Amino acid sequence: MSDTSSPGWFGDEPEPVDPTKSARQGARASLPKRFYETAAVTPEEGGFVLTLDGRPARTPARKPLSFPTRALGEAVAAEWQAQGPSIDPATMPLTRLANSAIDGVADQREAVIDDLVKYAGSDLVCYRAGEPERLVAEQAGAWDPILAALRDGVGAQFVLSQGVTFVEQPESATAAVRAWIEREPSAFRLAGLHVMTTLTGSVLIAIALALGRLDPQAAWDAAHADELYQESVWGKDAQAMARREARYADFLAAARTYELAGPEA
Repeated sequence: MSDTSSPGWFGDEPEPVDPTKSARQGARASLPKRFYETAAVTPEEGGFVLTLDGRPARTPARKPLSFPTRALGEAVAAEWQAQGPSIDPATMPLTRLANSAIDGVADQREAVIDDLVKYAGSDLVCYRAGEPERLVAEQAGAWDPILAALRDGVGAQFVLSQGVTFVEQPESATAAVRAWIEREPSAFRLAGLHVMTTLTGSVLIAIALALGRLDPQAAWDAAHADELYQESVWGKDAQAMARREARYADFLAAARTYELAGPEA
């Protein structure tokens, strides 16, 4: 096997690969050929490493592709094992998220936390419609349980606004969100929270899911309560639904990463 047959996965490249570019490889017309037979997970001190034909794999930044739990490592290995003659990163959302956690989040923990807390200052679920009555009721049905979850599970009490008028949230609420997030030691779970937040526009939805108060489908539906209402009135748009489904796949991968990176039973 020549060095060029394994494009950076074992750290053979002379220059590190940009993690952002790596995550976008799925859009390339030419995909790298599969250069291994078997993907597996091997225990190592402090975690579990992905191996390809027995050789430790690496991230685009040439760091070991290592996981805190066997469950997460095996889920990523399954993505690699499922690849065909070519390696298509677009079909490997858990791997892409693992690369982001290792190459980015682990070294930028405070910046990631700061970004998540910013969402809490103007979160989607705090901005409600004044009419029509059915939309008001549907938003309340989807979002009030999320606010209750944050109140009970995090100790954060948020205030609501009607329309798009900005409302400043109590400092105690955002501070409680920050304290809850800061207790999370895992870069993988923090990465999962961040992806769920950016895809939904709501850190409160992401935290409610993390607390076990929502399942992924309910969380995704809550994030799109307005869109679902509009579709019920005006009909569905095929292109918009396709885009939403594509994002949902990444959302599910983030939720799964958060779950599998946690303490194993």
